[in-house]
Amino acid sequence: MSSAGVLVVVGTPIGNLDDLTPRAVEALAGADLVVCEDTRRALKLFSAAGVPPRPMLVANDHTEAGQVTKVLERLRAGATVALTSDAGLPGISDPGERLVRAAASEGFEVRVVPGPSAALAALVVSGMATGRFVFEGFLPRRGSGRDERLTALAGERRTIVLYEAPHRVSRTLSDLASALGPRRRVAVCRELTKLHEETWRGALEDAVRRSEEVEPRGEYVIVVDGAPAPADATDDELSVALHRLRADGLSTRDAVAEVASVYGVPRRRVYDLATRQ
Repeated sequence: MSSAGVLVVVGTPIGNLDDLTPRAVEALAGADLVVCEDTRRALKLFSAAGVPPRPMLVANDHTEAGQVTKVLERLRAGATVALTSDAGLPGISDPGERLVRAAASEGFEVRVVPGPSAALAALVVSGMATGRFVFEGFLPRRGSGRDERLTALAGERRTIVLYEAPHRVSRTLSDLASALGPRRRVAVCRELTKLHEETWRGALEDAVRRSEEVEPRGEYVIVVDGAPAPADATDDELSVALHRLRADGLSTRDAVAEVASVYGVPRRRVYDLATRQ
Protein backbone atom coordinates (compact mmCIF):
# COMPACT_ATOMS: atom_id res chain seq x y z
CA MET A 1 0.00 0.00 0.00
CA SER A 2 1.35 3.39 -0.93
CA SER A 3 1.69 5.86 1.90
CA ALA A 4 3.05 8.80 -0.11
CA GLY A 5 0.07 10.94 0.76
CA VAL A 6 0.10 12.98 3.97
CA LEU A 7 -2.79 14.19 6.12
CA VAL A 8 -1.90 17.38 8.01
CA VAL A 9 -4.19 18.29 10.92
CA VAL A 10 -4.06 22.09 11.14
CA GLY A 11 -5.05 23.99 14.27
CA THR A 12 -6.81 27.28 13.48
CA PRO A 13 -7.63 30.36 15.58
CA ILE A 14 -10.59 30.11 17.96
CA GLY A 15 -11.53 33.74 17.37
CA ASN A 16 -8.56 36.03 16.85
CA LEU A 17 -7.06 35.52 13.40
CA ASP A 18 -3.75 36.92 14.66
CA ASP A 19 -3.31 33.54 16.39
CA LEU A 20 -2.78 31.81 13.03
CA THR A 21 0.72 30.35 13.24
CA PRO A 22 3.42 30.50 10.54
CA ARG A 23 3.36 26.69 10.33
CA ALA A 24 -0.40 26.75 9.77
CA VAL A 25 0.08 29.25 6.94
CA GLU A 26 2.75 27.01 5.43
CA ALA A 27 0.48 23.96 5.70
CA LEU A 28 -2.41 25.74 3.97
CA ALA A 29 -0.16 27.04 1.21
CA GLY A 30 1.36 23.62 0.58
CA ALA A 31 -1.85 21.58 0.56
CA ASP A 32 -3.20 19.94 -2.58
CA LEU A 33 -6.60 19.78 -0.88
CA VAL A 34 -8.03 21.52 2.19
CA VAL A 35 -10.78 19.71 4.08
CA CYS A 36 -12.92 22.25 5.95
CA GLU A 37 -16.26 22.56 7.74
CA ASP A 38 -17.42 25.62 5.83
CA THR A 39 -15.86 27.09 2.69
CA ARG A 40 -16.77 30.62 3.78
CA ARG A 41 -14.78 30.25 7.00
CA ALA A 42 -11.94 28.63 5.08
CA LEU A 43 -11.79 31.54 2.63
CA LYS A 44 -11.43 33.96 5.55
CA LEU A 45 -8.59 31.79 6.81
CA PHE A 46 -6.84 31.90 3.45
CA SER A 47 -7.29 35.66 3.35
CA ALA A 48 -5.77 36.08 6.82
CA ALA A 49 -2.89 33.84 5.81
CA GLY A 50 -2.28 35.73 2.58
CA VAL A 51 -2.52 32.44 0.70
CA PRO A 52 -4.46 31.91 -2.55
CA PRO A 53 -7.39 29.55 -1.92
CA ARG A 54 -6.63 25.88 -2.45
CA PRO A 55 -9.11 23.24 -3.68
CA MET A 56 -11.56 22.53 -0.85
CA LEU A 57 -13.73 19.66 0.32
CA VAL A 58 -16.44 20.19 2.94
CA ALA A 59 -16.51 17.69 5.82
CA ASN A 60 -18.83 18.83 8.59
CA ASP A 61 -20.93 17.00 11.19
CA HIS A 62 -23.30 15.83 8.48
CA THR A 63 -20.89 14.98 5.66
CA GLU A 64 -17.63 13.80 7.25
CA ALA A 65 -18.45 10.09 7.14
CA GLY A 66 -19.26 10.31 3.44
CA GLN A 67 -16.10 12.23 2.59
CA VAL A 68 -13.65 9.74 4.06
CA THR A 69 -13.49 7.72 0.83
CA LYS A 70 -12.70 10.82 -1.24
CA VAL A 71 -9.93 11.89 1.10
CA LEU A 72 -8.38 8.42 1.11
CA GLU A 73 -8.43 8.41 -2.70
CA ARG A 74 -6.49 11.66 -2.76
CA LEU A 75 -4.01 10.34 -0.21
CA ARG A 76 -3.50 7.18 -2.27
CA ALA A 77 -2.69 9.42 -5.21
CA GLY A 78 0.06 11.07 -3.16
CA ALA A 79 -1.73 14.30 -2.23
CA THR A 80 -1.01 16.44 0.80
CA VAL A 81 -4.36 17.04 2.48
CA ALA A 82 -4.79 19.74 5.14
CA LEU A 83 -7.61 19.12 7.62
CA THR A 84 -9.03 22.23 9.30
CA SER A 85 -12.02 23.14 11.45
CA ASP A 86 -13.94 26.37 11.76
CA ALA A 87 -12.05 27.08 15.00
CA GLY A 88 -9.47 25.23 17.05
CA LEU A 89 -8.08 21.75 16.61
CA PRO A 90 -10.00 19.40 14.28
CA GLY A 91 -11.51 16.43 16.08
CA ILE A 92 -12.03 18.20 19.42
CA SER A 93 -15.84 18.50 19.46
CA ASP A 94 -15.48 19.16 15.74
CA PRO A 95 -15.27 16.94 12.65
CA GLY A 96 -11.95 15.27 11.88
CA GLU A 97 -11.76 12.24 14.13
CA ARG A 98 -13.06 9.83 11.46
CA LEU A 99 -10.70 11.16 8.80
CA VAL A 100 -7.65 10.89 11.04
CA ARG A 101 -8.58 7.36 12.12
CA ALA A 102 -9.16 6.23 8.54
CA ALA A 103 -5.91 7.72 7.26
CA ALA A 104 -3.86 6.29 10.10
CA SER A 105 -5.43 2.84 9.78
CA GLU A 106 -4.42 2.71 6.10
CA GLY A 107 -0.84 3.59 6.92
CA PHE A 108 -0.75 7.18 5.71
CA GLU A 109 1.39 9.66 7.58
CA VAL A 110 -0.64 11.98 9.80
CA ARG A 111 1.01 15.17 11.02
CA VAL A 112 -0.29 17.89 13.30
CA VAL A 113 0.26 21.64 13.25
CA PRO A 114 -0.74 22.61 16.80
CA GLY A 115 -2.93 25.60 17.37
CA PRO A 116 -5.37 27.20 19.80
CA SER A 117 -7.86 25.13 21.75
CA ALA A 118 -10.82 26.69 23.56
CA ALA A 119 -10.76 23.89 26.16
CA LEU A 120 -7.14 24.47 27.14
CA ALA A 121 -7.44 28.25 26.93
CA ALA A 122 -10.37 28.19 29.36
CA LEU A 123 -8.63 25.72 31.67
CA VAL A 124 -5.52 27.85 32.12
CA VAL A 125 -7.46 31.06 32.83
CA SER A 126 -10.03 29.40 35.09
CA GLY A 127 -7.95 29.39 38.24
CA MET A 128 -8.77 25.70 38.73
CA ALA A 129 -6.26 22.88 39.11
CA THR A 130 -4.62 22.08 35.76
CA GLY A 131 -2.54 19.05 36.72
CA ARG A 132 -5.37 16.61 36.02
CA PHE A 133 -8.51 17.44 34.06
CA VAL A 134 -11.20 15.76 31.98
CA PHE A 135 -12.69 17.16 28.77
CA GLU A 136 -16.39 16.34 28.43
CA GLY A 137 -17.19 18.32 25.27
CA PHE A 138 -20.95 18.93 24.98
CA LEU A 139 -23.24 17.10 27.40
CA PRO A 140 -26.10 15.11 25.85
CA ARG A 141 -28.99 17.52 25.40
CA ARG A 142 -31.64 15.46 27.16
CA GLY A 143 -32.74 12.10 28.48
CA SER A 144 -30.98 9.38 30.42
CA GLY A 145 -27.67 10.04 28.67
CA ARG A 146 -27.52 13.53 30.15
CA ASP A 147 -28.53 12.30 33.60
CA GLU A 148 -25.88 9.57 33.54
CA ARG A 149 -23.11 11.98 32.56
CA LEU A 150 -24.09 14.46 35.26
CA THR A 151 -24.17 11.69 37.87
CA ALA A 152 -20.70 10.54 36.82
CA LEU A 153 -19.35 14.09 36.98
CA ALA A 154 -20.60 14.52 40.54
CA GLY A 155 -17.79 12.27 41.77
CA GLU A 156 -15.15 13.31 39.24
CA ARG A 157 -12.01 14.39 41.10
CA ARG A 158 -10.35 16.04 38.12
CA THR A 159 -11.15 19.54 36.87
CA ILE A 160 -14.04 19.32 34.38
CA VAL A 161 -14.10 21.20 31.06
CA LEU A 162 -17.35 21.48 29.08
CA TYR A 163 -18.51 23.26 25.94
CA GLU A 164 -21.95 24.83 25.68
CA ALA A 165 -24.02 26.91 23.29
CA PRO A 166 -25.39 30.24 24.57
CA HIS A 167 -29.06 29.21 24.46
CA ARG A 168 -28.34 26.16 26.65
CA VAL A 169 -25.75 27.55 29.06
CA SER A 170 -28.26 28.56 31.77
CA ARG A 171 -29.86 25.11 31.84
CA THR A 172 -26.49 23.36 31.90
CA LEU A 173 -25.26 25.49 34.80
CA SER A 174 -28.49 24.73 36.67
CA ASP A 175 -28.12 20.99 36.04
CA LEU A 176 -24.49 21.10 37.17
CA ALA A 177 -25.50 22.90 40.37
CA SER A 178 -28.12 20.24 41.08
CA ALA A 179 -25.81 17.31 40.37
CA LEU A 180 -22.50 18.61 41.75
CA GLY A 181 -23.72 20.93 44.48
CA PRO A 182 -24.50 24.65 44.40
CA ARG A 183 -21.24 25.71 46.06
CA ARG A 184 -18.91 23.90 43.65
CA ARG A 185 -16.53 26.42 42.05
CA VAL A 186 -16.93 27.21 38.36
CA ALA A 187 -15.37 29.46 35.73
CA VAL A 188 -17.64 30.49 32.88
CA CYS A 189 -15.59 31.59 29.88
CA ARG A 190 -17.08 33.08 26.74
CA GLU A 191 -15.79 34.44 23.43
CA LEU A 192 -12.19 33.49 24.23
CA THR A 193 -9.61 35.56 22.26
CA LYS A 194 -12.41 37.70 20.77
CA LEU A 195 -13.36 41.33 21.37
CA HIS A 196 -15.85 40.54 24.15
CA GLU A 197 -13.80 37.84 25.89
CA GLU A 198 -14.93 37.29 29.46
CA THR A 199 -14.18 34.89 32.31
CA TRP A 200 -16.48 34.84 35.33
CA ARG A 201 -15.54 32.87 38.45
CA GLY A 202 -17.65 31.89 41.44
CA ALA A 203 -20.01 29.25 42.81
CA LEU A 204 -22.38 27.31 40.56
CA GLU A 205 -25.45 28.72 42.28
CA ASP A 206 -24.24 32.25 41.60
CA ALA A 207 -23.41 31.34 38.01
CA VAL A 208 -26.98 30.10 37.53
CA ARG A 209 -28.40 33.33 38.91
CA ARG A 210 -26.13 35.43 36.72
CA SER A 211 -26.98 33.45 33.57
CA GLU A 212 -30.66 34.16 34.20
CA GLU A 213 -30.05 37.87 34.66
CA VAL A 214 -27.57 38.46 31.82
CA GLU A 215 -28.44 37.28 28.32
CA PRO A 216 -25.84 34.66 27.30
CA ARG A 217 -24.07 35.51 24.06
CA GLY A 218 -21.23 33.84 22.20
CA GLU A 219 -19.57 30.48 22.60
CA TYR A 220 -19.02 29.17 26.13
CA VAL A 221 -16.51 26.96 27.92
CA ILE A 222 -17.47 25.93 31.45
CA VAL A 223 -14.70 24.82 33.82
CA VAL A 224 -15.80 23.16 37.07
CA ASP A 225 -13.69 22.30 40.09
CA GLY A 226 -13.26 18.60 40.75
CA ALA A 227 -15.07 16.82 43.55
CA PRO A 228 -13.47 16.98 47.00
CA ALA A 229 -11.71 13.91 48.30
CA PRO A 230 -13.98 11.37 49.99
CA ALA A 231 -13.82 11.79 53.75
CA ASP A 232 -12.41 9.12 56.03
CA ALA A 233 -11.94 6.30 53.52
CA THR A 234 -11.69 2.97 55.33
CA ASP A 235 -8.88 0.48 54.80
CA ASP A 236 -11.42 -1.91 53.28
CA GLU A 237 -12.47 0.70 50.69
CA LEU A 238 -8.86 1.42 49.80
CA SER A 239 -8.06 -2.29 49.52
CA VAL A 240 -11.02 -2.90 47.21
CA ALA A 241 -9.92 -0.01 44.97
CA LEU A 242 -6.36 -1.35 44.90
CA HIS A 243 -7.52 -4.84 44.03
CA ARG A 244 -9.68 -3.53 41.17
CA LEU A 245 -6.87 -1.46 39.64
CA ARG A 246 -4.33 -4.28 39.90
CA ALA A 247 -6.82 -6.67 38.33
CA ASP A 248 -7.09 -4.19 35.45
CA GLY A 249 -3.35 -4.54 34.87
CA LEU A 250 -1.86 -1.59 36.75
CA SER A 251 1.41 -2.12 38.55
CA THR A 252 1.40 -1.90 42.33
CA ARG A 253 3.18 1.45 42.13
CA ASP A 254 0.67 2.95 39.70
CA ALA A 255 -2.31 1.50 41.56
CA VAL A 256 -1.04 2.96 44.85
CA ALA A 257 -0.55 6.38 43.25
CA GLU A 258 -4.02 6.34 41.70
CA VAL A 259 -5.82 5.28 44.88
CA ALA A 260 -3.90 7.81 46.99
CA SER A 261 -4.86 10.57 44.54
CA VAL A 262 -8.53 9.61 44.22
CA TYR A 263 -9.14 9.18 47.96
CA GLY A 264 -6.84 11.96 49.13
CA VAL A 265 -4.84 9.77 51.51
CA PRO A 266 -1.07 9.39 52.01
CA ARG A 267 0.69 7.03 49.61
CA ARG A 268 2.45 5.29 52.50
CA ARG A 269 -0.92 4.20 53.92
CA VAL A 270 -2.03 2.80 50.58
CA TYR A 271 1.34 1.14 49.97
CA ASP A 272 1.17 -0.62 53.33
CA LEU A 273 -2.25 -1.99 52.38
CA ALA A 274 -0.94 -3.09 48.97
CA THR A 275 1.90 -5.11 50.52
CA ARG A 276 -0.59 -7.04 52.63
CA GLN A 277 -2.64 -8.20 49.64
